[in-house]
Amino acid sequence: MYKHILIPTDGSKLAGSCAQAGVRLAARLGARVTAFFAAPPATPIVYKALLPSGYATPREHQKSIDKAARAYLGAIEKMARAAGVRCESVTVVSDYPAEAIVAAAAKQGCDLVFMASHGRRGLRRSSLLGSETQKVLSESRVPVLVFR
Repeated sequence: MYKHILIPTDGSKLAGSCAQAGVRLAARLGARVTAFFAAPPATPIVYKALLPSGYATPREHQKSIDKAARAYLGAIEKMARAAGVRCESVTVVSDYPAEAIVAAAAKQGCDLVFMASHGRRGLRRSSLLGSETQKVLSESRVPVLVFR
């Protein structure tokens, strides 16, 4: 059925649970996975909990991206190794995570995107899906399986 699954992550708890389920699915199908992280581009202002908390140089920002990518993607790589699933990791810098996910699925030759229903911004009362998930669903040319 599916041979190559893209699993995007933002490091959130739900994305971690989603990755576990995506790797389990890949193991059952004999598929491989590409773990994917779209990091925000460098800005001079550093934010914590959506509030400005300081300043960072482009070099400091790149170190931050690298650290987050190692943690987020490393967790998926570890799950995949434990399940005997082939895994590669991809990190890009983008202001637009949904477009980056759709582009990565095409570029990597994935035939399924397996993603969480919500990211770091969480569940909003008025929406059933997160805004990035909705964008991926509307723009993807490959099937998208949404994990809740």
